[in-house]
Amino acid sequence: MNDSKHIVCPHCSAINRVPVSKLANGSESGKCGKCQQPLFVAKPVDLTAANFAKHVSKGDIPVLVDFWAPWCGPCKMMGPAFAAAANQLEPQFRLAKLNTEDHQAIGAQYNVRSIPTLMLFKNGKEIGRQPGAMGTSDIIQWAQSFL
Repeated sequence: MNDSKHIVCPHCSAINRVPVSKLANGSESGKCGKCQQPLFVAKPVDLTAANFAKHVSKGDIPVLVDFWAPWCGPCKMMGPAFAAAANQLEPQFRLAKLNTEDHQAIGAQYNVRSIPTLMLFKNGKEIGRQPGAMGTSDIIQWAQSFL
């Protein structure tokens, strides 16, 4: 069994190898070897066209992405719940947000038809999708159902 995991830095997108024993410590899971920033920050990572593929396909932990837009009322309402879920789900998951207004091609690539939509990726593949706003406990329960 592999005793380390690849973790994509939320700050510079560098790929870091982290011992599994360190991942159990959550926010104390270490710093990026490139930028020296914490690998887990207990809040969602902002994804862009430049870093989306690296985050969803190069890390060894599942990535839960909130596809949202700034004009969307339910998206704004779910934002704090999603942030609270990040605080509880790290380091088992990386939570991230993608603004579909700014990055329409990615939303189209994944056939996102309504927002907010949560999509769970593992090893670059979509393994779960949930449209509609959810509360913190529902987000946590839904994500953990895939472990």
